[in-house]
Amino acid sequence: MKHFFSISDVDNLQGIVAEAIDLKKNIAQFSELGKGKTIGLIFFNSSLRTRLSTQKAALNFGMSVIVMNVGSDGWKLEMEDGAIMNGDAAEHIKDAARVMGAYCDIIAVRSFAELKNRDKDYAEDVLKSFMKYAGVPVINLESSTLHPLQSLADLITIEEYKKVKRPKVVLTWAPHPKALPQAVPNSFAQWMKNADVDFVIACPKGYELAPEFMEGVALTHNQDEAFEGADFIYAKNWSSYQMYGQIVSTDLAWTVSAEKMALTNNAKFMHCLPVRRNVVVTDEVLDADYSIIIPEAKNRVTSAQVVLKRILTAMQ
Repeated sequence: MKHFFSISDVDNLQGIVAEAIDLKKNIAQFSELGKGKTIGLIFFNSSLRTRLSTQKAALNFGMSVIVMNVGSDGWKLEMEDGAIMNGDAAEHIKDAARVMGAYCDIIAVRSFAELKNRDKDYAEDVLKSFMKYAGVPVINLESSTLHPLQSLADLITIEEYKKVKRPKVVLTWAPHPKALPQAVPNSFAQWMKNADVDFVIACPKGYELAPEFMEGVALTHNQDEAFEGADFIYAKNWSSYQMYGQIVSTDLAWTVSAEKMALTNNAKFMHCLPVRRNVVVTDEVLDADYSIIIPEAKNRVTSAQVVLKRILTAMQ
């Protein structure tokens, strides 16, 4: 594995999940795999789970970790090739990425969508510029359109908790007071489409994901219908793709409640966190025995470990 940008960088989905679960049990035997190596964690946006889990995963391999918050610690970066830099950007990404690559053996980057220009966000300029210029492996810690480490952790969690060979997995839209990017649902859809699950997306009209993520996916605008017989419920808010970045519904009837969970096949509840309690999902669901949000979050370390292991092994 050279880079980890999306599911396309994984050659065998079942294989990486099995490897991750095995590594989780035997991490100590690889405690020096990254000795003498440095990973740079570059954040353009806030983070809790992503920063802590990736840092812990790197430390488990004996790596040194450098963390940089670009907004407060570095210069504003220019992304456009050929730009006349007479504005407020003091450094070009091609220079910054090359310097970071000179200091680090692996770079991991987090950069959210701005939700202003769909074409610009979906071009993924930030992550792709790092991959182009850094000269070292680059890991996607969440980009404008994708969050592959989260989706890998989600799939690991489903594998660990499933009770049937091919579970029904429902990704349901839920209300939120802010407009959020599509990265998590896009990525979750991408990974579930390639997994051995019965995958359904439930959302109000106007919240369908981009065509490349919806292709081949069962879609319903009836949440109750989607929940019937489900083994896993994954709740997430996202803003509209069609009316880009906009909130087109605040319907609290889509909040995941205990009554809705009762429609399922004793489903497990999942969410990537952070979550707006009693807006996206009720306290009763989040604090129930069937809520697996904490094991899911813990598997963020597991997903980062298996990706780092593959990259470090390829570097030997």
